Amino acid sequence: MSSVLTIDAAKRNRLLATYPDVFHRSFMQRWGFPLISAAVLVYLAFCFAFFNVIPTFMNGNWDRAATYVQDWYSWRAQPRLRFQNDEVVAQWTSRRQYPEGADIDWLKPSADGRYIVTFGSDGDRLEVGPSRVDVYVDGKLYPVTITRDRASLPTAVPAQMQQDDNKVNVYYGFAGQAEIRTSQVYVQRRFLGWANFFFDTQSPFWGRSLPEIIGLIFSGDRLDANQSNASLALDNFLNNASWQHGDILSKLMQTLVMAFVGTLFGTLVAFPLAFIAARNIMRNRTVNWGTKRLFDFLRSIDMLIWALFFTRAFGPGPLPGIAAIFFTDTGALGKVYAEALENIDDKQREGVKSVGAAPVAVQRFGVIPQVLPVFISQSLYFWESNTRSATVIGAVGAGGIGLKLLESMKTNSDWDKVAYMVLLILLVVFAFDNLSNALRSRVMGKKSH
Repeated sequence: MSSVLTIDAAKRNRLLATYPDVFHRSFMQRWGFPLISAAVLVYLAFCFAFFNVIPTFMNGNWDRAATYVQDWYSWRAQPRLRFQNDEVVAQWTSRRQYPEGADIDWLKPSADGRYIVTFGSDGDRLEVGPSRVDVYVDGKLYPVTITRDRASLPTAVPAQMQQDDNKVNVYYGFAGQAEIRTSQVYVQRRFLGWANFFFDTQSPFWGRSLPEIIGLIFSGDRLDANQSNASLALDNFLNNASWQHGDILSKLMQTLVMAFVGTLFGTLVAFPLAFIAARNIMRNRTVNWGTKRLFDFLRSIDMLIWALFFTRAFGPGPLPGIAAIFFTDTGALGKVYAEALENIDDKQREGVKSVGAAPVAVQRFGVIPQVLPVFISQSLYFWESNTRSATVIGAVGAGGIGLKLLESMKTNSDWDKVAYMVLLILLVVFAFDNLSNALRSRVMGKKSH
């Protein structure tokens, strides 16, 4: 059983007159959302076409990107097996991971003067000679002949072997690869982890197991008569020639100092200027307007631009970074502080005025207690944010770990060191984020009580 609600014409007209917005919606109310959605889709389609987004993704060198990602969590040993006077001579890159004369299990000379390079345990290996390289893929032999002008593939080779002009590339997946040229074989052998992270090959602790190192530090005979083993281990760690821990940690501290000092100076300068910019504190409209325009100028120029400007003025180092953070934060904090001052409760200030207090005392006891928690909270937030920003501005010459990070990226071979510095930055930002949140919570909690 159903019932239909009916109304007469008089009631209908009365409803239409009482609620015209419900029954007579405008064009934009009816069609605004579909039109805006369609406009957004058209705009996105235009952007995709204008910036060639899809072709860029399709033509991207994803193999190289995958290699870079692998370099973050693994390391590559890269010997060059050069052909000199009908002999094979092994040479290493500047970041040599093995000491001179080390017994390397995957790279061994054979009795006939060749070198055997092993990739994994499935029979994948190279037997390198000056005129021929025997390539084994899945245990099957594919000889590559080498002449003065060309390294040539045999017929019917697997997909892991490719002819690239006058050289031959051999791919063994994660285990590594080799590039066979007319004058050398360039080997890249990959392993999980970071090579020589704690001690380089010059350290007496190199190659020792963790229990051995702990035993030497706490109870072993001195390796250096002039210092304890614990002091020697710390010195060897910080001065690791491959990883440069001491220099990286020093640059990280430089970044933290830049963020802290820049934020502190910005806070100290923005605090009094905010009182001048607030219309309910400073009644002179011209001064209000001029101070607020100063804030707009300082914060409208990005921190990175300020860093570039000061780097040209003072040269590379932490001073340009501090100045860039100081200028940007003075403008941003000044605006935030002024808005907080303009929204205070005047009753407290009027109460202090009524007892005949001096103007300075009125601000001290009638205004500052209301806004101080907000000021501290905002400064702590900016300090946390500037810890991240200081890394970016350091990359343009303002010093700190950002510059060190950029230098490692430019080598195109130190991506494991890049990963190390990124992890350090993440840990520091995480720690400062939690510290800042805890301090802000305490400050705002005091306000609520």
